This record gives sequence, C-alpha cells and structure tokens, in this order.
Amino acid sequence: MRFQQSYTTHARPVALMPYPPLGATEHTERDVEADIERSPGLPSFELSTEGFDPSVQFAVWHDSFAPILELTRTGSAEARFHGRQKIWDLGNLVFAEISTDELDFASLPGHIRREPLDHWTVTVLKSGRIRTDCARRTFTAGPGEVQVHSLGRRFSGHVSRSDMLMLFVPRDFSHEAAVALSAAELSKLGTGMGQLFSDYLVGMANRLPLLTQAEMPDLASATNAMILACVSPSADNVEAAEEPIATLLLEKARQFVQKRLFDPDLASEAVRRELGISRTRLYNLFEPFGGVMHYIQHRRLLGAHSSLTDPDDQRLILEIAEKHGFSDGAEFSRAFKRAFGYSPSDARRGGKGRMPCPKDRRRHDCPATGRLGTLLRRLQG
Repeated sequence: MRFQQSYTTHARPVALMPYPPLGATEHTERDVEADIERSPGLPSFELSTEGFDPSVQFAVWHDSFAPILELTRTGSAEARFHGRQKIWDLGNLVFAEISTDELDFASLPGHIRREPLDHWTVTVLKSGRIRTDCARRTFTAGPGEVQVHSLGRRFSGHVSRSDMLMLFVPRDFSHEAAVALSAAELSKLGTGMGQLFSDYLVGMANRLPLLTQAEMPDLASATNAMILACVSPSADNVEAAEEPIATLLLEKARQFVQKRLFDPDLASEAVRRELGISRTRLYNLFEPFGGVMHYIQHRRLLGAHSSLTDPDDQRLILEIAEKHGFSDGAEFSRAFKRAFGYSPSDARRGGKGRMPCPKDRRRHDCPATGRLGTLLRRLQG
C-alpha cells in the first residue's frame, strides 16, 4: 500500500510513513527533514485508492482500517472502489476526513480474536447514512448527526457511499471526557447540543489547514470543553465551553439572519428558535452587539450600503431602504448615518463609496489591550 502524504510538521511522523508517496522519486532522510522544517502547519497524511489498479482498490482501503475495523465490500468485487482519507495528527487526538463507497463494518472484538485499539470515535456524516448494530439496540444517523463508538466494544453495521469526519479520542485524553464518552458510547447524540458538536467538528475540518503545531494545546482544550458541554451537558461543563459555543452560535445566527435578511417578520424570537436557546441565553449572546434587533438592523444597513455604492444598482434610495426592511425613509437615513457617519445620499454619490466603517466609540474608550477585540466584534456586526 502506498500513501500520499503532506509533510507538514516539525516532528517526523515515522510510524505513518511506511511507503513513499505515489509517483515520488527517492528522497534521503535529510531531504525529508528539510521539507518538514519548511512546513510549520499541522502534520497530515493522505491516502486515495484512485492511484491503484481497480482489482486491489478495496484491499488497499480494507488494509488502511485493519487496525480498528473489519471492512466487507457490499458491491461487485470487480468494480472500482472509491476511498479517500486525510488524517491529521493533533498530538493527543487524531482527526480524519473520509470519503468511502458503500461497505459493511465490524469492530475487531466481534470479528478477530485479538486485543484491538480501544479509542472512542466521534463521527459526523457530511453525506450518506450509517447504521450501527450492537447488543442492545440499533441506531442510524444521517448528515449532521453525531455518533459515538467505542472501538473496544462489539458492534457492526453498514454505511452507504458517504463523506464523514471522525475524531479519535484516547481513553486517557481526560478523566472528565472519559466519563462523558463512556456514558454516550454506541449511541447517537440526538440533542441540540449534539448538533452543536457536529458544527464544531465541521468547523475544525475547515480550519485545521490554517493552524500550527503551537496551537495544538489550545485546540485540545477547546475540544475537551466541547466534549464535556455537548456529550454530557451540565452547568459547569457548558460554562467551560462558553467561548467556542458562543462562536458557533453567533456564526449560525449570522447565516440565519443573512438568509432571511429581507423578511419583514424576522425578529429575535425567530433567531432564538433557530438557535434552540433560552431568551436569557439569547440576550447574553447578543449583548455586545446591542441586542438581536440591533444586530439584524446593522446587517440590513450593511446590505443597503452595498447596494447604494454599487454603480449598477440604480434603484431609488427609498426602494433600497424598503427592500432592507425600512418603511420610513427618514428613519433609514438616521440609522444609516449613525452606523457609518455619513448619509445614504453621500454613499450614493460615491464620495463615501468605500467599505463601510461603522462608528464604535468603545474602541476609543477601552484600554489599548482591548481595542483589537472591539474592532473584531464590530466587524462581526
């Protein structure tokens, strides 16, 4: 079996480099170490069955999972088998992005008489469906739903052609996480907090290419906090994960508000229902932005500003105001000027047709160490 690898670490990942990259020429040890030294990102390793003869593609895929699962092909043995994985070494965690054709799977305790690896896997599907059968129950999951498996217990199942994210958590990752995951193993997290953890894993996949090795301890701490808050919710656990949870909720709120920006009935209650949180939680979340309605209004003003400074948009100012939820032209002008420091007419004439810079006096009042945070909160809206 041959691996396609990205050497993106300062530590040489010897155990994960048994074969040279596909089509690569021979490198000396010094060449490899020099390549690693030039790459400050997190270590990652890639495998695709596409570079192999169709007759051995499934065997390649099977062997790649052999230490943790027994895979069985469900389709024609003669057909091509698509499998692709990217594995991220996060120090005391492993994260994988996987794309696979349809297959059956079984944990090693129920299939092979030997001691398997005994980690938890936290899996979220991006597409496809998965069914897991264990001693006492069967559960299924689709896109966005989180499942927790224990590689040391007996289970089997079936997965359709799917894209998924998998987080591997060792038993000694943290005592608190071990308690939470033990209680949830071989189940699906069907709660709103489970959906929040799904969002966290998707966000992690998007951001891992931007992180460095120095940030791995912070990533591990944030992941631990999310496990405690979302897998085993309690007041103390949620408080520990307050910052990553708030970030996810605000991003979800931003997407929801942007989607319904032109809806005249958009209000705080609709946002609260979408996020699935209490009114008190909603108030605390949006307090730095002046409240939910102020946040919505500012998003609408940003949209109006974009239209007013677009030379191809020749609608009347009042038409643009009404489109963005303002039925009163005078009210729109006052709100626009409070936000940007100039009138809609100024923006239309082009004298102020640059990216909007909302006024925020707090950036002048706060200490120097807090200004960056204030500016970033302003950009958030």
